[in-house]
Amino acid sequence: MNVTINNVAMLDIKDFLGDEIKCECKKLHHVGIDRIIIEKDAISKLPEMLRDFQFKKALVVADLHTYEVAGKVVESVLGEEKFSYKTFIFQELEELVPDEAAVGKLLIQVEKDIDVIVTIGTGTLNDLAKFVSHKVGIPTIIVATAPSMDGFASTGAALIVDNLKTSFECVCPKGIIGDITILKQAPMNMIIAGFGDIVGKYSALTDWKLGKVINDEYYCDVVVKMVTDSMAKCINNIEGIKTREEIAIKNLMEALVVTGIAMSFVGNSRPASGSEHHLAHYWEMMFLFEHKKAVLHGTKVGIGTIITAKLSELVAQSNINFAEAIAKANSFDQSQWQENVMRLYQKAAAEIIHINEKEERNSISKRLARINRIQENIDEIIDVFKSVPSAKEIKSILKHAGGPIHPREVGIDEHHVVNGILMAKEVRTRYTILNFLSDLDLLEKFAYEVSEDLKKEEA
Repeated sequence: MNVTINNVAMLDIKDFLGDEIKCECKKLHHVGIDRIIIEKDAISKLPEMLRDFQFKKALVVADLHTYEVAGKVVESVLGEEKFSYKTFIFQELEELVPDEAAVGKLLIQVEKDIDVIVTIGTGTLNDLAKFVSHKVGIPTIIVATAPSMDGFASTGAALIVDNLKTSFECVCPKGIIGDITILKQAPMNMIIAGFGDIVGKYSALTDWKLGKVINDEYYCDVVVKMVTDSMAKCINNIEGIKTREEIAIKNLMEALVVTGIAMSFVGNSRPASGSEHHLAHYWEMMFLFEHKKAVLHGTKVGIGTIITAKLSELVAQSNINFAEAIAKANSFDQSQWQENVMRLYQKAAAEIIHINEKEERNSISKRLARINRIQENIDEIIDVFKSVPSAKEIKSILKHAGGPIHPREVGIDEHHVVNGILMAKEVRTRYTILNFLSDLDLLEKFAYEVSEDLKKEEA
C-alpha cells in the first residue's frame, strides 16, 4: 500500500498493520503488530485472537488492581474457551517500579510451555512484559485497562536500571485489545493522563522538526499528519472525554495506539517523545530518589508541554547573540557539568556521565557546528517555534479536560522545575529545545524566567 500526506487521513488504524507501507518520504514503514481490537466488549475476542495466532498456553500478567479490573474477566473468557493459562499477579500494594527486581519476578514465571504473555494493564506492566517478551522470544498481547499512555504499540520499554530511567529497544505486542467497556470506567485521572500524553505531541513534533533542521535528522510529514490528526480527534472532543462517551474514549485509545505505530514506522520515539518527556522522566527520577509518591506519566507530560511551549515563546521573542553563544561553547567546563550531574542525578549520575562520554554529547566542535547551523537557519527555526500553540493555549486545553496545569499541583517544586529545564536533556540523547537553548547559552536564563512566571501565576 502507498501512503501519502493526502490519503493518510482516510486510513483506519487497521490499515497500518500487515505488509510494509510505501511512504512518500521514500521509506518503507512497518509495524510488528498483527491485530488491534478497540471496541466494546473486546476482551471476549481474546481467545479467538490467541487461537488465530496458534498459541497454546498463556502467562496472564497483572497487578492487584488490574486483576480486579480486567484480569478476572480475562480468566473467565479463557476458561470458557478451555484455553490453557497461568496467572501471575504482582503483589505490590503501592507503585510497581519497573526495575531489575520486577523484571526478575516476571522472568521467573515464564515456564517452558508458555508461548504467549497476556499483559493486563498499561504503562509499567506493558514495559515489563515487552522487555521480558523480547528477552525470552515469546510474543505478548496487551489488554489495556486505561487509555493512560502512548506506549501500547511502541517497540520501546522504559525501565529503571542502575537507578536511571532507560529506554530499551525490544518488540511491540503482537496484539492489542482495548475494551471500551473497561477503558471508559478507568479512573478519570488516568484518562486525563492519557489525554496529557496526547497533548505532549505538540512539543515532541516541534523537537523533531528542530532535529531535522539542525542535525539533518530523518523526518516524515506523513507520520506527523498521522499523529496530528489523532491529536485533533481528542482535543476537539474534550467534553466527550470528560463524560466518558464511548466514541471519545475510543478516539483517545486509538490516538495513543497510533502514536505507538508512528514510532514503529520511524524506528524511534521521535513522533511521540521530546523535551516534555525528558522533563517528565527527570521529575520521575527525582520523586524516586526522594521517596515521593509517583505522578502519572501523562500528567507530568502535560505540565512539561506547558513549560516547553513557554520556552518556545521566549525563543521567538529573543534576539540571539551568536558571538556570545560561540564564546560560551568554547569555554565549556566539563568538570562543572559533571559536578552538576553528580549533585542532581545522585545514584544514576555515573551511568549518565558514562553515556555522555561514549556519545561525545559535550563535544565542543559538534556544539560549534550546531550553532553555525542554527545561525544559518534561524528564520526557519523561529517559524517552527511560532507555530507551536502558546503556553496559555496548552493550559486552556488541559484545564478544560480537568488536568493539572501547574507543577505544584502534583508536587513538583520550583527547584525541580528549574533543575529539570537545566538538566533533563541529560536523560536522553535526542536533540530538543532544551539542547537548542543549551547550545545558545540561553537555558539557565530561560529556566529562571519560566520559574518567575510560575510564581506570578501562583500568586
